[in-house]
Amino acid sequence: MTHILPLHPPAFARLPEAFYSRVSPEPLHTPYWVAQNHVLAAEIDMPLADFNDDMLAYLSGSAAHYDPAPIASVYSGHQFGVYVRQLGDGRAMLLGESSDAQGRAWEWQLKGAGKTPYSRFADGRAVLRSSIREYLCSEAMHGLGIATTRALALTGSHDAVYREEPETAAIVTRIAPSFIRFGHFEYLYHTGRHEQLAPLADFLIARHFPECRAAENPYFALFQEIARRSAELVAAWQSVGFCHGVLNTDNMSALGLTIDYGPFGFLDAYDRRHVPNHSDTAGRYAYNEQPYVVHWNLSRLASCLLPLVSDSALIDELERFPELFQTAYLNKMRAKLGLQTEQKGDDELVADMFTALQSRKVDFTLFFRRLADVGNVHGEALPEDLMALFHGPAESFHAWIGRYRGRLRAENSDAAERKARMNAANPLYVLRNYLLEQAIALAKNGDFREIDRLHRCLQNPFEEKQEFADFAETPPDWAGQICVSCSS
Repeated sequence: MTHILPLHPPAFARLPEAFYSRVSPEPLHTPYWVAQNHVLAAEIDMPLADFNDDMLAYLSGSAAHYDPAPIASVYSGHQFGVYVRQLGDGRAMLLGESSDAQGRAWEWQLKGAGKTPYSRFADGRAVLRSSIREYLCSEAMHGLGIATTRALALTGSHDAVYREEPETAAIVTRIAPSFIRFGHFEYLYHTGRHEQLAPLADFLIARHFPECRAAENPYFALFQEIARRSAELVAAWQSVGFCHGVLNTDNMSALGLTIDYGPFGFLDAYDRRHVPNHSDTAGRYAYNEQPYVVHWNLSRLASCLLPLVSDSALIDELERFPELFQTAYLNKMRAKLGLQTEQKGDDELVADMFTALQSRKVDFTLFFRRLADVGNVHGEALPEDLMALFHGPAESFHAWIGRYRGRLRAENSDAAERKARMNAANPLYVLRNYLLEQAIALAKNGDFREIDRLHRCLQNPFEEKQEFADFAETPPDWAGQICVSCSS
């Protein structure tokens, strides 16, 4: 049997040592498995037999020897719009990388394995609560078809970690093609290391954007591709009601992946101004602000590429971003509405629909699933379970549904075929914060079965299964009071 360990030295370590520091994990005492992701293990060609005691020690920072030596990278970032000169992997370390049968390279990273030179005044640890959130949401996003880092395993310990109150420690093993962020470029630019910008960009192009090599200016082509991926990513978030919670530039992946799951949340009742992070008192990262923030973050990245790309080219590309986003977003929304053609006024149709949902605080996810049962016939009674989501009068929605039905009739839409398309585009299950709270409460008492059940459900959130019926219910009243923090 071929085993995936030991890992290969990470390609990132071939960059100059100014990019990273060698580090050593701080072991967890008496570690135990909280979760093993057998689905991802199969995808990266890791034998399931490797989830053994040796692997438990390795992924809990407790192995006697690490070869290659782990590294932690340094980067900067704009946090809530304010530049912070040095951030970096304060509680993450890159173990190495593996290759699968298709030749794809996967970096392995431990999150919560102890202090690094970039921890500042923090302890480098992660708590069980936040680690469960990251483990499950990474895989939930993958199930939704949204670009993301992945989570291979979750280990825990009874070691005490102090946040708002004493909690227990945990470590997530994260897997991704790369963990390079906008902040890596920011660090080099703002600290005057301009000569290192080209090597970092060359590394990204060689490893992840080879198509950019043929461009007249490969560095500009790289920025164009990052902008395109970022537009598609935030459009995908908006289409499923996902709120990242802390879209600082250091939490923006150069590969267009969802990265760093902290104070995130999926919308329950639709509220365009929803803020999942109780630290975000100004609402900078509210749901409706996410496309604008990603655009602003791209402008910060563009400024770092000025030694490599003309300012006029970068400005032109930044001015294209709203169109990139709107195109990607409307394509997503047409699929969610079961529309097969592109028509003038689609943006108004979508905006007016959400205005109707906003006024009645309608459940985002359940609305689209139940909308699939609406027929094309003008004046036909609307499904009772759909109208129950409005909790009262819905005049603006009734006006909107007439326009929607007219559009369906103009397309000669077949109701059964449309329902199948809509159910393939609209998840029945999302990782609601109240479901996480319930799983976390059980896990704190040593019961990890709900973590496994959520993981199994969210691998295919579009397919209805009776065993997960409770995950598709209207959230309880107390769910609306959940607001998480950056330590969540």
